Amino acid sequence: QVLEIRQALLQGLTEFVFESRHLKVKNTCGIFITMNPGYAGRAELPDNLKVLFRPVAMMVPDYALIAEIMLYAEGFGTAKELSPKFTKLFSLSSEQLSKQDHYDFGMRAVKSVLVMAGGLKRTDPEGVEAVLMIRAMRDSNVPKFLSHDLP
Repeated sequence: QVLEIRQALLQGLTEFVFESRHLKVKNTCGIFITMNPGYAGRAELPDNLKVLFRPVAMMVPDYALIAEIMLYAEGFGTAKELSPKFTKLFSLSSEQLSKQDHYDFGMRAVKSVLVMAGGLKRTDPEGVEAVLMIRAMRDSNVPKFLSHDLP
């Protein structure tokens, strides 16, 4: 299917038949595949598809900056001070805790904790922001930890 679309683009066609349907082709069309094969449950792209795509190097996102912006958006006034501490804790957790399939310290988990912290902030607008962050991190992560990873 991807090959059919690619061939239509390479031939400069304005329309083509795709699975018994006539479709218009836009020459600005692009096909991109985002892969994270090291992530649990993910597989490598099959070789017949690999040959159709070029690899592109990606950079690790700036978690501290993303956390800072999200915390500001959630109403935290001390986001600039809290975000590096928060990301350092996640980094240390991923390095020092035992390796478990259900431990996730990636961007999805970061976002989840920050949204939870925002909910705590809305519930207690006058609360100490550092305490609210600690509570969100604890409530989000501690239930997942195995007993030998707890103090």
